[in-house]
Amino acid sequence: MSFLAIFPRKWARKSGIAIHAVLSLTVFFFFDLIDSILCVVYEFVDEILEGKSRGCYCTEALHITGENEVSETLFRRRNVFREMGFLGFARKFKLSRKNSQSKIHESANRWSDCGCQSCISWTKKEDGNLHVVVKDSIFQEDSVQEPSENVIFIHGFMGSSHFWTETAFEHIKKDRYRLFAVDLLGFGESPKPRDNLYTLRDHVDTIERSVINPYQIESFHVVAHSMGCLIALALAAKHSTVVKSVTIVAPPYFPSSLEGSVLTRIAGKRLWPPLAFGTAVMSWYEHIGRCVCFIVCKHHKIWEWLIKLCIGKREIPWKIKDITRHTHHSAWHSMHNVICGASKFSDEHLQTLTSASVKIHLIQGDLDNIVPSHCYVDMKSNFPAVEVDIVTGADHESVISVRRQEFAEKLESIWSSCRTGMDAKLGT
Repeated sequence: MSFLAIFPRKWARKSGIAIHAVLSLTVFFFFDLIDSILCVVYEFVDEILEGKSRGCYCTEALHITGENEVSETLFRRRNVFREMGFLGFARKFKLSRKNSQSKIHESANRWSDCGCQSCISWTKKEDGNLHVVVKDSIFQEDSVQEPSENVIFIHGFMGSSHFWTETAFEHIKKDRYRLFAVDLLGFGESPKPRDNLYTLRDHVDTIERSVINPYQIESFHVVAHSMGCLIALALAAKHSTVVKSVTIVAPPYFPSSLEGSVLTRIAGKRLWPPLAFGTAVMSWYEHIGRCVCFIVCKHHKIWEWLIKLCIGKREIPWKIKDITRHTHHSAWHSMHNVICGASKFSDEHLQTLTSASVKIHLIQGDLDNIVPSHCYVDMKSNFPAVEVDIVTGADHESVISVRRQEFAEKLESIWSSCRTGMDAKLGT
């Protein structure tokens, strides 16, 4: 009886896996075709509306890949129809039109991006620096003590400084810390240049130019979430002599020693769960992703109005606003050049930090279905000095957004524990 009870269960599980595999193959085969067709469509529409198309990443021959900051996943994305040469006649005709001498209309936004005042407000900034929110007790009337600790907060993919100002900032003792929350390049209210590749170096350089240099920061802690963890490790490694601690929450860590495609490991082509499906579509299909951004981001005012109508409130949640505060160009390049491309630098950055005895603390929810658990297991295995804290009953975001007080207390505990050691290191 026990065998009969177990056998159907195993058979059902295997059947479910097989059905899911067949459905995934069918759906993504269809997406391959759609993306190939859209490649030609966008080329012509760009030329009509902007004077000349800037091209896409469907063929590696069109782009210079000498910089190691540029991820190979921008180009090496398998598409059945491109590999078969299907629609080749359209591609040849499209490429022949690239010789056109028509001038590109340089503007703050492309025709498929939103051009509302809030989305292009960054163009009024002459310095091109990031949007930074600062919580500084030196400006509080009831405090005369200058902050002794600087903390830089870096959000994740398709986020903004709201991720921190609406959560942890409310619970951290501001009379001891000066807090900086940035909108990363290409997100929130920060610049979204259309000629930038949004590499790891670009993100690190803009944080230095917008926070470290103007505020004359001589030492700091850094806290980051998801994609921001890769940027935080690079920033901290560059300033390993003065960084006090690095707290990374749900870092997408993939050791350089692992074999296989980084993109496949991060965003495998599967239909379930829904988040995995969405990640796969927006990672593999450049032109389908642009369509999604055209529908959602360009027309965000309409969607915000509909949401307000449905929930009956004058203000919509900041999480919904953050989803639309980017361009396809900034999101696409950050996805590939940071999340995929920066994985090859993670081990080097971690080695630099551990060699400099910088405190690294990793926090992740045990219900996280976006960053797999093997990421923190692998990091701990390769770098035993990394402290790992697994939060029970928390997922990718709720580990911060829901457990705000607990998270803030954890941060202060981390900062406090390394203060004495860092002061001795700096000789103060």
